[in-house]
Amino acid sequence: MNNILKKLGKLLVFDEPKKTDPFILKENKGETQKNEKEYVQKSSKDIRKDDQPEENKNSGLVKPKMIQTEANKEKAEKERPEKEKVQDTKTQEKEIEKDKSEEKSKDGDISNRLSDNLGYVKKKFTIPENGDVVLREFDITVRDKTIPAFIVFYDGMVDRQVINNYILQPLMILSNLDIKGKELSVAEFIKKHILPHNQLKETGLHQEVIDEVNYGGCGLYIDGINIAFAADVKGWQQRGVERPNTELVIRGPQEGFNESLRGNTSLIRKRLKDENLIVESVSVGKISKTPCSMLYIKDVANDSLVEEVRKRLENIEIDYILDTGELEQFIEDNPYLPTPEVIATERPDRVCSMLIEGRVAIIMSGSPFALAMPITNSDLIHTAEDEYLRFPYANLLRIIRIGAAIMSLLLPGIYIAITNFHQEMIPTDLLLAIASARERVPFPSIVEVLIMEVSFELIREAGIRIPGPIGSTLGIIGALILGQAAVAANIVSPILIIIVAVTGIGSFAIPNFSTGFAFRIMRFGYIILAAISGFLGITAGLFLLGLWFCSAKSFGVPYLAPFAPHTAGRHMGVLFKTPVWKQEKRPDYLNAKDKIKQAKISREWTKK
Repeated sequence: MNNILKKLGKLLVFDEPKKTDPFILKENKGETQKNEKEYVQKSSKDIRKDDQPEENKNSGLVKPKMIQTEANKEKAEKERPEKEKVQDTKTQEKEIEKDKSEEKSKDGDISNRLSDNLGYVKKKFTIPENGDVVLREFDITVRDKTIPAFIVFYDGMVDRQVINNYILQPLMILSNLDIKGKELSVAEFIKKHILPHNQLKETGLHQEVIDEVNYGGCGLYIDGINIAFAADVKGWQQRGVERPNTELVIRGPQEGFNESLRGNTSLIRKRLKDENLIVESVSVGKISKTPCSMLYIKDVANDSLVEEVRKRLENIEIDYILDTGELEQFIEDNPYLPTPEVIATERPDRVCSMLIEGRVAIIMSGSPFALAMPITNSDLIHTAEDEYLRFPYANLLRIIRIGAAIMSLLLPGIYIAITNFHQEMIPTDLLLAIASARERVPFPSIVEVLIMEVSFELIREAGIRIPGPIGSTLGIIGALILGQAAVAANIVSPILIIIVAVTGIGSFAIPNFSTGFAFRIMRFGYIILAAISGFLGITAGLFLLGLWFCSAKSFGVPYLAPFAPHTAGRHMGVLFKTPVWKQEKRPDYLNAKDKIKQAKISREWTKK
């Protein structure tokens, strides 16, 4: 009974919980801690030496058992049997080889001893803590001799059937076959007679094997040889070839890039069946080592342009890089220019057309967008569909795009300039209609415009982030309800709703995604300039922007070429499309090796 009462008393009494020490992120000193430990150990040794009496240090007296003259040493050495001497020599040689192999393993070279390689690999891949790393040990039988070996790969990144059928099965079962022929080393015997895999790489460095494993390969280590094999056995899940999402066309190819590097380069090869098309491999990122491919046509692209792109790619000092959006920012000439200096596209046909002109393209593993350079300002209003349409249709679309770009950039600013400074420029009836519509609006026109522009940007951003059907519904309902409510509440005028809507539609008509962003940002600048000084402010802004564009370059090509500076060739073919049979030359500002793209009379049937 007493015990029960004590337990009930403990339940009723509140015991304050024990305070635990708060988590503190300790500084990672690394080498500093190691040096401090070495210094402490060294100091302790010195202290032990100093603790000895002075008479023991300087007297030179030792125990009688340790006394042995040089003559006694030589005599003992002669009396030793020869077998012991040979054994000692072999032991010393083995120790020397072991030390060398350990030094090689520490330096990153592959050792002859499988145990050293196994320890190095386990340390590098953090086995067994790393759960998706598979390390399989097995034996190989070569000429009646059993040799231990192991393979290492990442689960989920490789094709298990390829490893089982073309690597493990031949090594473990087919290696027992009696293959006759000239004597080969173990490495040559395995490579030439046992492993049927088509992409097999020999290397003497651990890091090269690790790089292959990180990219979906398989590393094979064998005892007794100081090389390893790396096999390409990629088998991860990836998206198939689908329609482009950001560059849809009605007439033209419906294939877009995906996240597979070799899949993307094959889409280019499929269209450009030219042996002069070079696909040069470059890795970017000191830790990620993201594979990239630089593409150009050898007998068309300018050598200095190719060298410049290669130099910029190879001189990017960064640990990780995951997408061409990041890569674009590392290789562009002027990071502060509002419009892009590199074209990002997910269409293989557009990349092919740019390669044919003499440009260079970059494709990165893990990104569905390819980069093409150099570009000019006029390339930002072109689309892939322009090449497949007859020139009257393409020119009509280009005129619409140019008008849309002007409206997207200047229309709100022009509205503010007219209503605040230049009322005499519009008809009286329209002026009275604007004045009557703004009669009950309590805000000045610039505040009114900024409210509507910010609201439109919010609706656009929310419509993109919300999942599919809900996003489009939100955009329509939000625009209708908010616009109508704002007009009914006399917060904005009805005519401003029209101005903002036309401006938004114009920004959607710009074909390049990054250019649309640039125009949306610059629009606010022209709104402020128009509110300050009307058309004078807009003109000053256009003048400064023109100076900025005139001084800008994209990989050595002037941004406003071929108009500023003036270059040879057909200028109208840059802004407006000419008939296909008149497109005889490549752009002069690219300085391509071969300036002629087609014969002067390409339609030879007209001569007959």
